[in-house]
Amino acid sequence: MHVKTTEDIQTDIEALPRKEYMKIVHWFSERDGKTWDKEIEMDPKSGKLDFLIEEELAEKYEVIR
Repeated sequence: MHVKTTEDIQTDIEALPRKEYMKIVHWFSERDGKTWDKEIEMDPKSGKLDFLIEEELAEKYEVIR
């Protein structure tokens, strides 16, 4: 199996007719959206967003004092 380089793939994409190119653009957009959704779903579970909760609580209790 021959593995293409990024440059080969770019050349192939640039040679596509507009309709086929737009299919690739749509596919990338969908793929990125799904990846983004998975990351957003995992962030709270991983604790990456805990600092936001801590900041909000600190601000809330500072205002009450």
